[in-house]
Amino acid sequence: MKSAARTVELLELLAARGDRPARLQELADELGVPRSSMYALLQTLIARGWVRTDVTGSLYGIGIHALLTGTTYLDSDPHVRAVRPYLDEASDALGETIHLGRLDGRDVAYLATRESHEYLRTISRVGRRLPAHAGALGKALLAERPDAELAEGPYAALTPNTHTTRESLAADLGEVRARGYSVDREEGVPGIVGFGFALRYDIPAQDAISCSVPVARLSAGHEERIVAVMREIRAKIEATVPGGGGSVHWRR
Repeated sequence: MKSAARTVELLELLAARGDRPARLQELADELGVPRSSMYALLQTLIARGWVRTDVTGSLYGIGIHALLTGTTYLDSDPHVRAVRPYLDEASDALGETIHLGRLDGRDVAYLATRESHEYLRTISRVGRRLPAHAGALGKALLAERPDAELAEGPYAALTPNTHTTRESLAADLGEVRARGYSVDREEGVPGIVGFGFALRYDIPAQDAISCSVPVARLSAGHEERIVAVMREIRAKIEATVPGGGGSVHWRR
């Protein structure tokens, strides 16, 4: 069991580094593992495609099998498959970036994205994670839960507008519940406003959709249209997508 946990910790560490490859000693120090043991584990994972190394054999990064496994997760999830056509519909109607995300602990993982042709942002790519307190998707999902479940602050500030205290976030979530959707005004990404809508085919909701738009393009009329379209899209999804994840009731 210890070796399995160590393997998962190593893969998570490499994944979190993104495009920053790590050296053997860095990984050994970070996980508190002897250098020789870390080297042996890395060689095993390299042979199986879970870790890759450079031509010198001194730098390590996440391997292609992580991508293949992640793709299988998305392809096998009935909710992701069912929601994708509605993301296309929202994207066609609004011309803005549309996301599907899922709550995972204190973060939201992006499961699907339809990018605006006018504005591209790598923060939204599939597989990326953002703190739930700092974006429209996360706040829409946190509002589906009692404030007593909120983590104690302070929270990390991604921008000057990010909620960093439990009290500030709770007050915002109260407004989300009253309004019926969340608004992220440059709290996660500077220059971007997001509108988040929890999908209540699970109770409490695990998934949410959002629309992101640059501040420069957000007039009062456009905001009103975004909210109207996204409300309609949410209603369609909730009317057609079964709860519980289909025939298999996954514990997420």
